[in-house]
Amino acid sequence: MKMVRAIIRPERVDAVAGALDANGFTALTRIDVFGRGKQKGLQVGTVVYDSLPKTMLIIVVEDEQLARAVEVIEETARTGNIGDGKIFITPVEEAYTIRTGERGL
Repeated sequence: MKMVRAIIRPERVDAVAGALDANGFTALTRIDVFGRGKQKGLQVGTVVYDSLPKTMLIIVVEDEQLARAVEVIEETARTGNIGDGKIFITPVEEAYTIRTGERGL
C-alpha cells in the first residue's frame, strides 16, 4: 500500500476529489494548510506573502493503483502555473479499520 499526499490549489480541490471518486478512489482526507514552495511565496510590490493557502488531500491505495491515482491528481490539479502543487508518496505498512478491526484497505 502507498499513501499519496497531494498539496494542491484550494480552487482545484472539488475537481480533483470528483475525478478521484470517478476513478474508484472514494476515501480521502482533506486538510486546509498553508505553506510555500520553491518560489518562496508571492511578492506583490513590497509585500511578501510567504505562507499561501493550499489543500492537502491524502489517500491510501494499493500498489497497483498508485500510477492511476497520481495521474488523476496531476491531470486534474494542473493549471500550468507556478504553485500547482506537489505529490508525495510514502509506503504504508499496515492499515486497520477501527470499528471492525479489519486489516487492510
